[in-house]
Amino acid sequence: MTQKILSTLFAQKSWTNRELFDAVASVTDEDHAAARETATRTLNHIYIVDQIFRAHLTGEKHGYTATNTPETPDLGELHFAVAETDGWFEKYVATVSDATLAEKISFQFTDGDSGTMTREEMLFHVLSHGSYHRGNVGQVLKGMSVAPPRDLLTKFLHVQEPARRQLG
Repeated sequence: MTQKILSTLFAQKSWTNRELFDAVASVTDEDHAAARETATRTLNHIYIVDQIFRAHLTGEKHGYTATNTPETPDLGELHFAVAETDGWFEKYVATVSDATLAEKISFQFTDGDSGTMTREEMLFHVLSHGSYHRGNVGQVLKGMSVAPPRDLLTKFLHVQEPARRQLG
């Protein structure tokens, strides 16, 4: 992957996270409290995994022993934390070189198993993992009769550059 496409994909991740958090926050009916909790826990799982891989990329300790926390965070506080982390990834990929992307990093998974991935593979994992679980949250929203945001690169590109909608 090039640095340019990584920058685009992480910008899309930030954009779609904002839309998804707004959709989950719009659910205030107490009849949907359990589903909202499920959505929030799933969003928290994405965040924790992002934090774990951020630590791997920086060589810092992350301190997590699992890929989710025992408690469910407040949705607003989680949204703020996710936005900060999304911003960090956007800045990281904006300045990373091809040589740095190719570097292999050894680390430990939260279950204690060892792993080695390139920085590029780690970044792609963060993108694909988040996309997969945002789809899970979209299904939870559908179950509450809330239309989930369209988590699509095509939509992001055309929202960011409306001229792309015009035929050449």
